[in-house]
Amino acid sequence: MDFSQVDYHWFQLINQLGTTLTALNPVMRLFASYAEYVFYLGIIVYWFTRQEVNRRMVGEAIIAACVALGFSGLLSHFFYRDRPFVTHQVIQLIAHPANASFPSDHAIGAFVIATSIWLYRRKDGRLWLALAACIAFSRIWTGVHYPSDVLAGAFIGMAAAVLVQQLFKRSSLALKWFMQVIQWYEAVESKIWRKQETPSSAIK
Repeated sequence: MDFSQVDYHWFQLINQLGTTLTALNPVMRLFASYAEYVFYLGIIVYWFTRQEVNRRMVGEAIIAACVALGFSGLLSHFFYRDRPFVTHQVIQLIAHPANASFPSDHAIGAFVIATSIWLYRRKDGRLWLALAACIAFSRIWTGVHYPSDVLAGAFIGMAAAVLVQQLFKRSSLALKWFMQVIQWYEAVESKIWRKQETPSSAIK
């Protein structure tokens, strides 16, 4: 079998679980359609802890997501691939436009954020990566992506997160500008929302 046949074979194995393990279908629909919002909420919560390490982590995640999704747009244009439900009889559990299947933007978004968190917070990151994997798997189960779509998306997301972090580690100029933007934001934020003093700083 060539690659496309292997890919479709694995797609069928996973997608057919929708007929044998029907009790899990609502869970898979939930992961496939709504779990991405947990990542958005997580990013907001980390940001508004107002800790420098968390703000740097969130900033890197956002930059990496922009890079990864921009690259995904180019790939989907030059290597266009129909969705499984367009070319095959599948068990489609969620509605979806018949647009480009490769790579999976859901997998990219989930893995770029999860990896960005993992690079700073290993314990938290493992949980986020597990959730990202559930999202990727559910996109196959529900019939809207091939396995290679989500694997490519996961790779692109993880690679972008690592590369962005390495950029700021290796380039003092890039890091300087990055931190300056955060400081500019915090200067404005402090005028609207005063940061509470810790007990130790209040004693001083």
